[in-house]
Amino acid sequence: MTDVPDSQALRDDAVRIYDAFTHEHHDRRTLLRQMTALAGSAAAAEALILGIAASPAAAAIVDPHDARLKIDRREGMEAGARSAAYLASPRNARKRLGNVLVIHENRGLTPHIEDVARRLALVGFHAIAPDLLAPQGGTPADEDRARTLIGSLDYDLALAQARAMIAHAAADKTGTGRVGAVGFCWGGAFVDRLAIAAGPALAAGVAYYGPAPAPSEAVKVQAPLMLHYAGKDARVNATGEPWVAALRAAGKSVEAFTYPGVDHAFNNDSSSERYNAAAAKEAWARTTAFLHRHLDRA
Repeated sequence: MTDVPDSQALRDDAVRIYDAFTHEHHDRRTLLRQMTALAGSAAAAEALILGIAASPAAAAIVDPHDARLKIDRREGMEAGARSAAYLASPRNARKRLGNVLVIHENRGLTPHIEDVARRLALVGFHAIAPDLLAPQGGTPADEDRARTLIGSLDYDLALAQARAMIAHAAADKTGTGRVGAVGFCWGGAFVDRLAIAAGPALAAGVAYYGPAPAPSEAVKVQAPLMLHYAGKDARVNATGEPWVAALRAAGKSVEAFTYPGVDHAFNNDSSSERYNAAAAKEAWARTTAFLHRHLDRA
């Protein structure tokens, strides 16, 4: 698409339609019908969708076989149900490291989220990326199926499993004993709710463009929070702004940033239409500095 107003308006409408599909109705026939009406043909509609959707085949930023990292997968039982997680740590850490739960989007534990875990490991954290769909059989390859499973997920169980993983990580002698969490989209919303549920066990939370809890819940938060929002993400910002205001009114430690002119999921480099390199770089620098500040000390 060329960078002219009409093309920009078409792109913005396409993102809005796709977001309604991924976060509201999950009806692919409605998505295709609306995109075709917007783009003028089925072929053009498919091209729009491919540009907006995250690509499972997108190249990883950090090679899964990077020799600097120690990678593992863990399965077990947490809170009375099957659990699973992808683990990434520096191979030759010379000090104890902070632990970070990496909470996935509504497509489950994808290669992109595993890549984010590796990125965190390379900057000096033990990264733990839970598959919160594990009690339902684990993340499926079909993203539409994953979204359906997310919609039927036992949220209290997911929070209980995350809290159990925090407790295990805090007890690990290779770490500082401090555990944070970072989440994206559905995972960003989950981090806010984990901050409500986990109390002092969560040492820091970072939420990327996650729909926020009710402002009345802000008084329960004990962890310092960093919240990233996309300037063009009206759906999420309508909840985020009152959430930030409530946290501040309650005297909580919160840093909130809105990145002008960018879309929901601007950090996801596997989505060519959504990804914004400048905003993603700035948010990532803020995120890693924030997590080091709160997790590196014992």
